[in-house]
Amino acid sequence: MKNSAVCYLRVSTLEQSREGVSLDSQDERLRAYCKMSGLDLVRVIREEGVSASKKLSTRPGGQEVLSLIQSKKVQHVIALKLDRLFRDAEDALHQTKEWDKAGVALHLVDMGGQTINTATAMGRFFLNMMAGFAELERNLIAERTATALNFKKNHKQVYSPVPLGYTREGSDLKENDGELSIVNRIMEMRSQGISYDKIAKTFNSKGIPTKTGAKWYASTVCYIVKNNLYKEVAA
Repeated sequence: MKNSAVCYLRVSTLEQSREGVSLDSQDERLRAYCKMSGLDLVRVIREEGVSASKKLSTRPGGQEVLSLIQSKKVQHVIALKLDRLFRDAEDALHQTKEWDKAGVALHLVDMGGQTINTATAMGRFFLNMMAGFAELERNLIAERTATALNFKKNHKQVYSPVPLGYTREGSDLKENDGELSIVNRIMEMRSQGISYDKIAKTFNSKGIPTKTGAKWYASTVCYIVKNNLYKEVAA
C-alpha cells in the first residue's frame, strides 16, 4: 500500500485549443513515471475543461483525489506540473501540508526537466516557492485580461457579449439610443437611492426588455451600474 499512487490529469479548453496540451500526452508521461519509480497505479483521474483557479476540493476530479487520500487508498499523488493541481498558493500549501501529515507525497514529473517529490525536504522547499509563482502567474493573467477589457470598453470595441445600449458593427460598438435610454433610467433610479432589486421588479412589471429578452434581476441591474462602459452615461 505504501507505493499506491493516483495520477491527476487536467487541461482547460483554452489550453487544448491554443497550446495543444493533451490529456493523452500527460497520461503517457505519468504512467511511465509510475512504472519507472516502482509505484502501483491505483487510479488515473482526468479533468477536461476545468480551470485550476478553482480549488482542488471544488472540482469533481479533485474531490476524487482527496477521497482516495482520506480513505488511505493512495500514498502518492502524481501530476505533470503544479499548475495541473493548483494555481492558488494558499490552496496548494494547505492541501500539501495535510498530505504530509497523512504520509502522502506529491510528485511533479516535469518541472524544467526535473522531478520534484515532496517526500524530501528539498522537494518541499521547491514546492513552497512554486506555489507562490503559480499564484503570481494567475494574478498577472487576470490583470492583463482586465486591462485588455478596459481598453476595449474605453475605445468602444466589441467584447462578449454585446452590452445593452450598443449594437455591433464589425469590431466596434455603436450606440443604440433606445437601449441607452434604459441605461439612463437605471442610473437615474440608482441616484435616487432605489435598490437594484426594486429597479429590476419595476422594469419587469412595465415590460421593459433586457438585451437578451430575459427577465431583469438585481444582478443584471448591478452589472450595468458598475460597468465602466457606461461612465459617460452616468456622468
